[in-house]
Amino acid sequence: MLNIIVEASQNFCTHQIREPYKIIEYTENMRTVIAYVDITMSSGKKHRVFIGATPNFAQRVTALLLEEDDSDEETLVDMVLELTNLIVGSAKVLAQNMPEYSYTMATPYFAKIDAFDIEYDEAKTIKVGNDEMIIAIKEI
Repeated sequence: MLNIIVEASQNFCTHQIREPYKIIEYTENMRTVIAYVDITMSSGKKHRVFIGATPNFAQRVTALLLEEDDSDEETLVDMVLELTNLIVGSAKVLAQNMPEYSYTMATPYFAKIDAFDIEYDEAKTIKVGNDEMIIAIKEI
């Protein structure tokens, strides 16, 4: 499941950010703006998908989508919520072609701005320049 969400994230980086990116194994406990959304698989299993963006990554997306170069914390939170909705929603469309991975999703929620110390089953980090976004998933 994580691979489909990472693929949607790659699509976002390719088509929206339009800068080179790398996918790395998540290792750091960096300060991030964290949002999550619950998904329910067609099998009935439930997962929580977390998106944690460094403030600079969130600002990069805010500049891209809102053309705002110096956003306040509230705007960065809103942008990470929207980013979560965009990425997990895009992954939902990708998963429709694979019945075992299709799912419904709830509304994204803000978790916190702090170290990404969330318990998860799998995680990857997408790095654009020095800015990072963590994608993690946990069965609930």
